[in-house]
Amino acid sequence: MPQDTTRRIAQTIAAEIGARPDQVAAAAALLDGGATVPFVARYRKEATGGLDDSQLRTLSDRLSYLREMEARRATILDTIREQGNLTDELEGKIADATSKTELEDLYLPFRPKRRTKAMIARENGLEPLADAILSDRGAEPKALAEGYVTDAVPDVKAALNGARDIIAERLTEDADLIGRLRTFLQKNALMSARVVEGQEEKGAKFSDYFAHSERWADVPSHRALAMMRGSNEGVLSLDIGPEQAEGLPRVEGMIRAALDVQGERPGDLWLADVARWTWRVKLSLSMMMDLMGQLRQRAQEEAIRVFARNLKDLLLAAPAGARATMGLDPGVRTGVKVAVVDATGKVLDTDTVYPFQPKNDVRGAQATLAGLIRKHGVELIAIGNGTASRETEKLVGEVLAALPAPKPTKVIVSEAGASVYSASELAAREFPGLDVSLRGAVSIARRLQDPLAELVKIEPKAIGVGQYQHDVDQYQLGRSLDAVVEDAVNAVGVDLNMASAPLLARVSGVGPSLAEAIVAHRNANGAFRSRKELLKVSRLGPRAFEQCAGFLRIRDGAEPLDASAVHPEAYGVARRIVKACGRDLRTLMGDEAALKSVDPRDFVDDSFGLPTVRDILSELAKPGRDPRPAFVTAKFAEGVEDIKDLKPGMRLEGTVTNVAAFGAFVDIGVHQDGLVHVSQLADRFVKDPHEVVKAGDVVTVRVTEVDVARKRIGLSMKKQRDEAPAKAARDGGPKRGGVKPARGKPQREETGGGAMAAALRDALHKR
Repeated sequence: MPQDTTRRIAQTIAAEIGARPDQVAAAAALLDGGATVPFVARYRKEATGGLDDSQLRTLSDRLSYLREMEARRATILDTIREQGNLTDELEGKIADATSKTELEDLYLPFRPKRRTKAMIARENGLEPLADAILSDRGAEPKALAEGYVTDAVPDVKAALNGARDIIAERLTEDADLIGRLRTFLQKNALMSARVVEGQEEKGAKFSDYFAHSERWADVPSHRALAMMRGSNEGVLSLDIGPEQAEGLPRVEGMIRAALDVQGERPGDLWLADVARWTWRVKLSLSMMMDLMGQLRQRAQEEAIRVFARNLKDLLLAAPAGARATMGLDPGVRTGVKVAVVDATGKVLDTDTVYPFQPKNDVRGAQATLAGLIRKHGVELIAIGNGTASRETEKLVGEVLAALPAPKPTKVIVSEAGASVYSASELAAREFPGLDVSLRGAVSIARRLQDPLAELVKIEPKAIGVGQYQHDVDQYQLGRSLDAVVEDAVNAVGVDLNMASAPLLARVSGVGPSLAEAIVAHRNANGAFRSRKELLKVSRLGPRAFEQCAGFLRIRDGAEPLDASAVHPEAYGVARRIVKACGRDLRTLMGDEAALKSVDPRDFVDDSFGLPTVRDILSELAKPGRDPRPAFVTAKFAEGVEDIKDLKPGMRLEGTVTNVAAFGAFVDIGVHQDGLVHVSQLADRFVKDPHEVVKAGDVVTVRVTEVDVARKRIGLSMKKQRDEAPAKAARDGGPKRGGVKPARGKPQREETGGGAMAAALRDALHKR
């Protein structure tokens, strides 16, 4: 790629991520050389000037986009040049285009196309007529057209229609006009949804959109995707266009201005009709499709961002730690599946108990659970949050009440994706002799011990913390979620001698094949004693070692620094620090007080700058520290096990399961998550729910409304009770934020009340 192009890309990205062009260029060179984002962010701070993983992810994405755009720019220039149509003015416009859309607008007149009516009109000699009408507005178009009647053009009407087609095509290929129309509509267009006649009953879940209209620019991601799903299912018809009273005249005015229509001369009047016809027949549909595509992209990008943030929070949730754990996968008719794993996650025992209908063997189930707890010294009990989870929790509570202290701690755990994992090829290889139904219980137990280590085995899209994940671009979704998993794994670090192949595969520079090779080597030769031994693994060379070594930990190995995030390439710096302190490495590691007196500037050299030295000191102070929070659990209220048990005003503890643009969903132990609308998250204005909560947080909520029939629960996290929404609901008046937007009026998402906010109905039908 030409140097000036590379420089332009670096300048563009630098402005977008708040960095310098030289930082972008350095990071791009590292990524092009095969380095991963986690490696560059952690171990190449000097080269990039300290760009973090978020900046580097954006840089990587934009680098791909801009390089594709530059390649397209070159192709367009070459094509137009070969056609002999490239002027200096056009070349300048193409060079200045800042998006693929602008490039395609400029290329449109030169793009090879199927035979159009305008082409036929030109073949029939009507282009001079179109030019004559445009140049002589005082002449009567019909009179001018009489001179163009031929065998191919039978009458004046046909001649004028041909001239109209030629002028209309020029308008639709006018990049400046298209750009102005697009900009105007992006600010002023309305998006409307209407129910397709006869589909009211079939599409009842889309009832909020049977007569809905709001400004295109304000449509939030979840509403856009809901309406598009309704359209795909044949329930809704969608339209995007200018508002009739004010927007339409302005749009037509722009087209008339492009034709320089002025006054009441015959040519101007005829051209004004052409402008209206061009909008109605040609441009309105293409602009609607353009805006619909933009809205879809915008909505998908937001949905993917929400999914990625929730996934990151879930992956980085607090681990309960290496303790013997019992996993329970609740079921009614099929029984409660039981699995006990030791502190390392190894399966010790499995069983199935039937405390519910039709067997109702409560005593037998309790005896089995109590026996397994005593036999294996169980410290934690993980209960899946699916069907019969509260009933199972109650059963476990009765078992624990009869046991002497110390008693295990019971925890409700999300079982999202457990069934997907249980039936996977990976689970079959991991537990070849274990029934599929019991694998889920093992997964539930392990995800309590270490959510990250277990959840990496599940396809991210199956974990269920997104909105409309099946409606978005699956490649982009997968790419984004894979990046989240990679960043999370490398931020925490991986125990080389304990990690499974799926977890190792997410380590920087490893991948699935090398992960399998590492596990095979470990199985054949025993635990790794040092990071250097990785170089003995088949196909793992120096380049892969450089990328992965710093993220792999070895506890109690031959080299103490192998337990930290200090990269082997920097061990020399670490030992110089230790020598300067006059201490043994093992005694110095973890001694924060002693390391605080060290001046990092004393250890900077030609290879390692101040950022790296500071990182080394931080690691020596807290070797192998886990960035995840301390483990806490929500305590569900006794006697509140079903949505029917809820009453407005109840204060309950729960766990945040999902955070969307309009609020947060909270599991309060009644088999149905409640919604804390964004307006009810705090006693202050909250623009982004992620400012207040994240997936996995334990929160206290107040029940504001309960809709048993539709299984919807309204919750609030406000400290002061706001009686206005509830009073308005009792009085039959409109609730703040509106359950249903007024016809033709946009609904403001940020003003929704803590009641059954419309977002709950239209956002996740169900996740």
